[in-house]
Amino acid sequence: MKIALAQLNYHIGNFRDNIQKVKAAIRQAKDAGAGLAVFAELAVTGYPPRDFLDYEDFIRQSEEAVAEIASETKEIAVIIGAPSRNNDTRGKALFNSAYFLADGKIRDIRHKSLLPTYDIFDEYRYFEPNRHFRLLEWKGVKIALTICEDLWMEGVHPLYTLNPMQELSRENPGLIINIAASPFHYSQAAMRRRVLRANVAHYKIPVIYVNHVGAQTELLFDGGSMAVDSDGGIALAMKYFEEDFGLVEWKDGRLLPGQDGDVTHRDPDVSHCKLIHDGLVTGIRDYFMKLGFRKAVLGLSGGIDSAVVLVLAARALGAENVLGVLMPSQFSSEHSVADAIALSENLGTAYRIIPINEGYDSMITSLKPVFGELPFDVTEENIQARLRAVILMALANKQGYILLNTSNKSEAAVGYGTLYGDMCGAISVLGDLYKTQVYELANHINSIEAVIPESIIRKPPSAELRPGQKDSDSLPDYAILDRILRMYIEEKQSESAIVKAGFPEELVKRVLKMVNTSEHKRYQSPPILRVSAKAFGSGRRMPIVGKYF
Repeated sequence: MKIALAQLNYHIGNFRDNIQKVKAAIRQAKDAGAGLAVFAELAVTGYPPRDFLDYEDFIRQSEEAVAEIASETKEIAVIIGAPSRNNDTRGKALFNSAYFLADGKIRDIRHKSLLPTYDIFDEYRYFEPNRHFRLLEWKGVKIALTICEDLWMEGVHPLYTLNPMQELSRENPGLIINIAASPFHYSQAAMRRRVLRANVAHYKIPVIYVNHVGAQTELLFDGGSMAVDSDGGIALAMKYFEEDFGLVEWKDGRLLPGQDGDVTHRDPDVSHCKLIHDGLVTGIRDYFMKLGFRKAVLGLSGGIDSAVVLVLAARALGAENVLGVLMPSQFSSEHSVADAIALSENLGTAYRIIPINEGYDSMITSLKPVFGELPFDVTEENIQARLRAVILMALANKQGYILLNTSNKSEAAVGYGTLYGDMCGAISVLGDLYKTQVYELANHINSIEAVIPESIIRKPPSAELRPGQKDSDSLPDYAILDRILRMYIEEKQSESAIVKAGFPEELVKRVLKMVNTSEHKRYQSPPILRVSAKAFGSGRRMPIVGKYF
């Protein structure tokens, strides 16, 4: 039997578009001679639907969508994810389900057993876990149908006491199918492949895995759908960050490559920098497309962060739809303005120069009666940052732009940013990349096409809010700072453990204090495109008024 894998970019709650995508893929699968087409977890609704699931009308539309999709299954069977109702009066009202559609109707439904409720996931808020395990049979194939987390039990410290695949294995399945909504982070592709191969090795049967692709606000989905044969070999590897369609053949207990040649033998580049680059471009593009936006604006400082964001935005939206705004003050260096202009010209993006000198002087004059002879300090620096935000938001309001935030994770971690100033924006592009990673990404971009002037990459980072200012005046060297931050945020190491790793105690105390006292700033920052396993936002929930370190 030929089996089609459909890796699609869904839109949360956009039932009409989602249905049309699915029906087109079903027709493609029929034309290719497939007897079964497999789609992703909660494909009908998009993932994660979150509190939309509380609306009766949302569930009704989802059910109608499943019925419409089922009507396309006269000559093929389909496995697709959607919520289903829990008819028991006990427990949550819904299951996270995999529908088996055939002969123009819903033939069977299987429910997700392991509901992740950690980091960015909150599935137990909405769904009841499955407690009954049955195989699915189609065309003589006994299928263990699982949903995403249900397969992630391989490892030294599993998160759950129940192993769905172990329960299903008692009935001797010949094939595992796993439909997923597995968000991207830069180590996820390698982890996913290890988990799938571990299941194959343990149960001695092949696995088909189908994932989402695209972005849903801050969550990126990389696709990476695949089929792994019973010997651990990759029968099909699908694209990253692109919609894709592929075929495999199930024959005599094996998964063999289909007949589409190039489609079935892809093994894409999975380097971290390429995945991050493609993920961020996808994140920007989908944020704009799915919200009906078209044009982006950002502040261009001549520094590395805004340079990288400008490149990514131009690639996501087209250079003609991106505006960079240079807003020099009396503290801005000439080379910063020149570098920003050179970058814009390399990319073909429009730019405007709007100095803030007069606005700044006017603000200082207005505040003089209140400030008196108090010396210049961070107040005056923040006024400049907020004046720039006023200009950017004025352009957004008047000319229909959406503002992209250019802050990085190092700055967000230690509060090195101005609320209602450079922390403004509709979406944060680099907020999950440490400063050192931003440089790595810039070098990756230039390794393909040298568009970022080398002077931007080489210059010492500076906010240019006072004469001769450098980031190093306020922060440790980024190479050191980022290692401390990674140990604390990603690895969840204690102060003493970080000190034992060789960092000065006073420095560690200072950095951790900055992180913890900046929570109120992060709480008010825009959504951050997630590329790490521990991003600020919904995946890291800290009390604002807590006292720890």
